[in-house]
Amino acid sequence: MAAGPTSEVRYQARRLRVTVEMPFDEFRKRYEAAVPVYDPTTFGALVERGADWSEMVALMDRSAPHGFLRYWGSDVEPLMTLAGDPGPCAVYLMGNHVIIEEMYRYDPDAFMYAPLRPVISSRSSGSTQFSIDQPSLLFASFGDDRITKVGVELDRKVAALLRHLGAPVPPALAG
Repeated sequence: MAAGPTSEVRYQARRLRVTVEMPFDEFRKRYEAAVPVYDPTTFGALVERGADWSEMVALMDRSAPHGFLRYWGSDVEPLMTLAGDPGPCAVYLMGNHVIIEEMYRYDPDAFMYAPLRPVISSRSSGSTQFSIDQPSLLFASFGDDRITKVGVELDRKVAALLRHLGAPVPPALAG
């Protein structure tokens, strides 16, 4: 079997860590209320009957009031506590498949960074952190302005979500 061409892309990423002035449990509950769980049955029904994409867009708009759904989440504290590591931590996959489609049409590899992967954590200092890689920089790595533009839109959506949650918005997202 002959090997095909390979390529390598180097890019810059920016991890944003936002200190939130509320207890971990309270912030996590607010986040989970603002970013509802993806319902595969409801969305899958559209796929099963071959619905028009406009129906998917309308369902996403109704389902994700702040632009994002939670596709997965995990409370990692119980496992890490076994190793003696302190503090609560939850990791999520958060996204919007209508938005990712706007990139997928140009490069399916955009799924490398979608859904986004935010982390909510707290340490012994008591401060709560919301951490996420800046979407626009991740998607700019594809070298396609159409994909980068959608990444910038995701920056704005993450900023709006943080404002809704009562968290500070990093200047990099406010742009």
